[in-house]
Amino acid sequence: MIQTIKFLLSLGVALQASCALAQLSQDSVSKYPDKPIKLVVTVPPGGASDFVARNMSEGLGKELGASIVIENKAGANGTIAAAFVARSPADGYTLLQAGISTHGIGPYFYNSLPYSTFKDLIPVGALAEFPIILAVNANLPVKTVDDLVKLAKTRSLSFASAGTGSAPHMSGELFNIETGSKIVHVPYKGSAPAVVDVASGQVDMMFDGVPSLLPHIKSGKLRPIAAVSVKRNSQLPDLPTFSELGYPMMVASVWYGLMAPAGTPSSIVDKLNTALNKTLSDPGLQAKLEENGAIVMRGSPKEFEDFMLKDYARWGDVIKKAGISTKD
Repeated sequence: MIQTIKFLLSLGVALQASCALAQLSQDSVSKYPDKPIKLVVTVPPGGASDFVARNMSEGLGKELGASIVIENKAGANGTIAAAFVARSPADGYTLLQAGISTHGIGPYFYNSLPYSTFKDLIPVGALAEFPIILAVNANLPVKTVDDLVKLAKTRSLSFASAGTGSAPHMSGELFNIETGSKIVHVPYKGSAPAVVDVASGQVDMMFDGVPSLLPHIKSGKLRPIAAVSVKRNSQLPDLPTFSELGYPMMVASVWYGLMAPAGTPSSIVDKLNTALNKTLSDPGLQAKLEENGAIVMRGSPKEFEDFMLKDYARWGDVIKKAGISTKD
């Protein structure tokens, strides 16, 4: 009898503790956020990804009523940052600025990762994308895509990229597939040295975002040929898209979005998504992003997830058709 009473008392204490923890958890969610939020960026300070994060985070912090602290964790095509966030507490206080490197192309270039790309990280919402364009060295005797395709059949040509597995690299491979060309890929460690060599004529052409190519286009060292995007670029409105020229599959962009550790309460994800979409609707932020070649995306977590999965599958098909080795 005494043992039974002790058991019931201990059970009651356990139930009370469990209820208290549940209430604490509910209180934490309802008060979210009540401390700074860490936004982990996959690249060093500077560059397109960091630019988007720092400009977006100011407005997002105001909408949430909490400061956003940027933490740059560069390396391994974003997998270091992604792994860090995937292992972080699922409480909404550690977020990842994901992108095509972590959830589009990048996963194909690693045989194993310390996390599951689409299971250990969940979508919060899309941020922005940087459309890609094709530019050639100004001395290359081509002015149109047709000119380039014809020239590629008569002589060996090369295209530079920011590195193997990057969106510019995949854009070049997609071009080869769609046009039947065999232009040789020359990988660099970043856009900056690649653009310099294309501008000097050591490499014939390059697919990349407008911000890195525009200064050399304005100086006359590079000639833009076509935009690898659905719509024409606002900074180069006279530049036709590949789709307009008869290549509807030639669409690519460097995109970014927010993700959280799996298990983050849906109410927190929804609150983040609502605040993010309000932030991205600000005309001032939109103008600032567009001035630097970016296009605001926005949308629900589900819409962002569908976008990522579609992009991931699409690039997998390109990698397979191009016969690219993805062994790490």
